[in-house]
Amino acid sequence: MNIIRKIRNRVMPHNPKNIAGDPVPTYGYFGDYSDYEQAKKLTGGYDSFKIIEKVTSSLKKVRDGEAPYERDSVLFDEIQYAWPLLANLLLVSQLNEKKLRLIDFGGSLGSTYYQNKHLLQHLSVLKWNIVEQEAFVEIGKSEFENENLKFYESIENCIKSEEKIDLLLISGTLQYLIHPYKFLKEVLCLNIPYIIFDRTTFNNIPSKDRITVQKVPPQIYEASYPAWFLSKEKFSHEMSSKYEMVTSWSSLGYQTAIYNNGKFEFGEDLGFFYKLKLFPKNQDV
Repeated sequence: MNIIRKIRNRVMPHNPKNIAGDPVPTYGYFGDYSDYEQAKKLTGGYDSFKIIEKVTSSLKKVRDGEAPYERDSVLFDEIQYAWPLLANLLLVSQLNEKKLRLIDFGGSLGSTYYQNKHLLQHLSVLKWNIVEQEAFVEIGKSEFENENLKFYESIENCIKSEEKIDLLLISGTLQYLIHPYKFLKEVLCLNIPYIIFDRTTFNNIPSKDRITVQKVPPQIYEASYPAWFLSKEKFSHEMSSKYEMVTSWSSLGYQTAIYNNGKFEFGEDLGFFYKLKLFPKNQDV
């Protein structure tokens, strides 16, 4: 999964009523389109080579200790932990005798791995496997791969290569797929014991999927692309066929603004922790 599709643009204010002057935002989420293709026609795409270069440069600084944290190619002065995500990673490791073997779908070059690895050092086994696009996998293998961090081009190849997978992590990725529900159906067939979704955008109308156009601020990079705000009802129905939700959380703590027809509407970024229903009783949550 391409990292450039995962920028969490927060240029829009948390309270749109406070906008002064021109109320039309320049960057953020826009519209409510009939389908993915309609939204795609209104996007400008991106320069993937420049984005890969920027992500690689930023994460090298994190890897080498020159910066503490990176997200979406942007460097930060301190690590910003996603505490619900970390808590569930630790829970899964505790249920597996301090072993954590996961697939990070769309994990860039290791952003979430480097974010959390300092608090996972006590584990007896840490296998962080990233599934990404070919260009990222190539750079990942040559520049970042180590005993704990590996890179693959597909979930299936990772499962074939690794001895065991405890958890699938899908963070800030599902809403940028062309067919998110088709992907979910495929994932459910893998019977991975636990699945975590984080930073996943949902529509404020639970029964309705919404497709928007997301425009990224040029200080990050110049790009625009389709972005889903998913139906919570459809998502929950799909997951409940084989998985039980253990817990959920708000990834941001505030609603996400969408500008449409001259006014602001809203969605929300949520996280979920699921366990497989057919699960060993001695490892039940």
